[in-house]
Amino acid sequence: MPESTTPTFADLAAAKFVLLTTYRKDGSAVGTPVWAAPDGNRLLVWTVADAYKVRRLRRDPRVSLAICDARGNPRSAAVPGTGEVLDADGSAHARSVIARKYGLLGRIIVGASVLRRGRTGTVGLACVLDPADDTVGR
Repeated sequence: MPESTTPTFADLAAAKFVLLTTYRKDGSAVGTPVWAAPDGNRLLVWTVADAYKVRRLRRDPRVSLAICDARGNPRSAAVPGTGEVLDADGSAHARSVIARKYGLLGRIIVGASVLRRGRTGTVGLACVLDPADDTVGR
C-alpha cells in the first residue's frame, strides 16, 4: 500500500504492524509500531503497563493509526481515532486476541510476557477510528 493511501479498518486489522501515534502534553506526536488485532469495530493492542504510550493515552485519548513495518516506517497515511486503556478483563481479552492473530509467535511472546511480568505487567489498549472518518466500516 503506498504511503499516501488512507487505510480502511480492514486494512489496519490485516496489517502485521500498526503505527500507533499518541500525543505528548505539548501536542507533539509519538509513533510506536505495535501488534494490533481486530475485535468488532476496535483494534486491540497489547503493551507493557508502564510504557509512555499508556501514560500519554490515559491523559489524551487521541490517537492516529497507520500501517507500518516493524521499525515504525509508515506504509500508509494515518487515520485519526480514539484510544483507551483496558481494565484487567479487557487486557486479558486483548492478549488472547493478539495471540490468536499472530499464531505460534504470538502465543509464545504473550505467554513469555505473562511469565516475566505477570498479568498486571501488561495492558490492553482499544483503538476506534473516528466516526467522521469515511474509512470506518469499509
